[in-house]
Amino acid sequence: QVQLVESGGGLAQAGGSLRLSCAASGRTFSTYRMGWFRQAPGKEREFLAAISASGGSTYYADSVKGRFTISRDNTKNTVYLQMNTLKFEDRAVYYCAGDRFGYSRPVNADHQSHFDSWGQGTRVTVSS
Repeated sequence: QVQLVESGGGLAQAGGSLRLSCAASGRTFSTYRMGWFRQAPGKEREFLAAISASGGSTYYADSVKGRFTISRDNTKNTVYLQMNTLKFEDRAVYYCAGDRFGYSRPVNADHQSHFDSWGQGTRVTVSS
């Protein structure tokens, strides 16, 4: 399994932007499908976006489609989540996740059980 470390969280104003990064260790990152989830206080963990191992396909939850963009750089073992037009309700702890069966799973497999590596999370706070 890859080890994942998120960064880039912090405080942003509503309407603003943040870019989250997730650095992965290990030589097999390029074979992993990657995803981003978030968990707000008192709520269940929510799927946000996923990207195929090659980066050629992406999939988004309706709640963030058009505002968030997932991307990856396999040469840097890093996946990103660009978040634009932030809303107060986007405040949460954001997690990146890796799916080692990425080549055999469709990019839109969005249940957290489809991901077997998780980072520790990075907190995003949005001021209204």
